[in-house]
Amino acid sequence: MNKEEVRLLLEKYNKGEASKAELALLQLWYIKMATLKEEQLTDQEYLHIQDEMWSVIGQQTAPKKSRLWTKLSVAIAAAVAAIVLGIWFYNAPHPEGSEATRALLNYANDIAPGKNTATLTLANGKTITLSDAKNGVAVDGSKLVYNDGTAVTAASPKIDSTIMLTAATPRGGTYQIILPDGSKVWLNAASSLKFPSIFNKGTSRKVRLTGEAYFEIAKDKTRPFIVATDKQEVEVLGTHFNVNSYADEPIAKTTLLEGSVKISAFNAAEILKPGEQASLKGNRINVENVDTEAAIAWKNGNFVFDDEDLESIMRKIARWYDMEVYYQDKPQKPSSLGILSRSKNLSALLKILESSGEVHFKVEGRRIIVMK
Repeated sequence: MNKEEVRLLLEKYNKGEASKAELALLQLWYIKMATLKEEQLTDQEYLHIQDEMWSVIGQQTAPKKSRLWTKLSVAIAAAVAAIVLGIWFYNAPHPEGSEATRALLNYANDIAPGKNTATLTLANGKTITLSDAKNGVAVDGSKLVYNDGTAVTAASPKIDSTIMLTAATPRGGTYQIILPDGSKVWLNAASSLKFPSIFNKGTSRKVRLTGEAYFEIAKDKTRPFIVATDKQEVEVLGTHFNVNSYADEPIAKTTLLEGSVKISAFNAAEILKPGEQASLKGNRINVENVDTEAAIAWKNGNFVFDDEDLESIMRKIARWYDMEVYYQDKPQKPSSLGILSRSKNLSALLKILESSGEVHFKVEGRRIIVMK
């Protein structure tokens, strides 16, 4: 909830006009706010929140002792709110599509956004789980290090010869890979990149991608860089571009930000200029001018939903929040929503989508149910 919504709920509560659903939602907000900001609030702020929480659940005064007591108060209030919420859901009439019910479901079943997480698989099959505290890994000659120079593991594997490595992100994960030639690759959620530990002299630099990645390729006129997917090959000498080639996306897209790239597919080829995007539709390569910032919004921590159909939007949300999507109805596409942060919890994002008035959601575990 934003500040204005909280203010309105408090006004209704003070006037005795808050419904049971609104009371439960207000309680949950207090608990969440106090818990998330635990280390940033002063004792005085804590005590003020504590007083308001106790007031909301029906006790007008509460002992004011120490920060420890404040934390215990938050826990007690959480338990009471959970009981109140459970009783309300069990006894009160609440149509599935009601606004209060949807809001409570979204808060009670909230899902955190994705984060920096990935694995690196060696040629011998050994899989290394990369640190969530780091945001990138580098293949530095014969060793593996994070992009801050620290070793990947306490006993970082030594690479004595050229082997194939596979970096992979799960649903809800993203990571940066620095290749042996210094090229940088950002992997989006549910993606993988297969590449050699060393790019040999006199040969092209070839990698294989599934999913989506943004590339900043180190210039080398003697060794072209090739990104292969199951649908196309992208050849460059040194440039910045994005490739979206998920198996569940009907159209594979390559977007060029600077330099030039050659797209090869269907026994045909196209050269892209900066600001152009190649889309593979049917058995043709279609080229058009696009907003490049929208194409790489994910890499900058955002979604951009502009004149996009609902199924496409939900595929992106499902990959980033590691959710499954089920359609009870097939609503019309929402209006253009602009830029939305990928750092928000799922409930905040769904609420913005619901603001279009064309679609509603219900969250059950890791399922999003789409309704009219």
